[in-house]
Amino acid sequence: MMKEIDNFLYFLKKELNYSDYTIKNYQLDLTDFFKYVDKSNIDFLNIKNIHVRGYLKYLDTCNLKNTTISRRISALRTFYNYLLEKGFVKSNIFLNVKNPKLEKKLPNYLNYTEIEELLASIDTKTDEGLERRLLIEMFYSTGCRVGEMVNIKISDIDFSSKTIKVMGKGSKERIVYYGDYASKYLEDYLKNKDKKGYLFTNKRGEKLTIEEVEYIVRDIMKHISIKTHVTPHTLRHTFATHLLNNGADIRTVQELLGHANLSTTGIYTHVSSDRLKDVYFKTFKR
Repeated sequence: MMKEIDNFLYFLKKELNYSDYTIKNYQLDLTDFFKYVDKSNIDFLNIKNIHVRGYLKYLDTCNLKNTTISRRISALRTFYNYLLEKGFVKSNIFLNVKNPKLEKKLPNYLNYTEIEELLASIDTKTDEGLERRLLIEMFYSTGCRVGEMVNIKISDIDFSSKTIKVMGKGSKERIVYYGDYASKYLEDYLKNKDKKGYLFTNKRGEKLTIEEVEYIVRDIMKHISIKTHVTPHTLRHTFATHLLNNGADIRTVQELLGHANLSTTGIYTHVSSDRLKDVYFKTFKR
């Protein structure tokens, strides 16, 4: 079983260019599934509808969020599609399994005062502090996903045009921009850094992992008064929301975020309701 999982994960990485984050989650999802089929004495190459229903009932007893259950179904759908292409199974049993309905949550984001407090809280007198400030500035000014951010190489940066070439989901390359503040901290940061390799590295000289970036953000948040739960993705949401609040059209935001579908970007229009309210009451004063 483990050989099939390893080969599948290698396929996701090399052929489909899935992010390390997605691959790690798919590995956990498949490991859980194989534990279930092993305990139930099910041959995973001859799985039937009754077995799928049993697994779905098992997931219901695990107190998992619908988002987690949906991801597990997606992981298995992708895995069995891989097995089908390789000739190990005759059909993809998970193809017609419906994902549970997901609650449409409004993206969490920081207002202008909060983002300024966050940035100002970082002491840039140390090399570590300078790297942290640049990291937050880059998230806020580019809107990059965390998986995209950790994979930025210094050679991807065009300093004259203040642009960065990033590789997004599905191996789609796009150009993102960074502003004057990020440019200033980038210049200071690179003064004492090897100009080759990845932009953000740990003490061992290796590129930062997604988990390390998430830890850095959590650690920064411990020392400020903001109560909002902030992750790297919160900064991406903040980037998009502030663009819309300042008059950017939604298709421009879609391009900058690297969304394949406009409907994905559409959720941010709900977040900008404060601006809409202001415009409305300025127009209709009575």
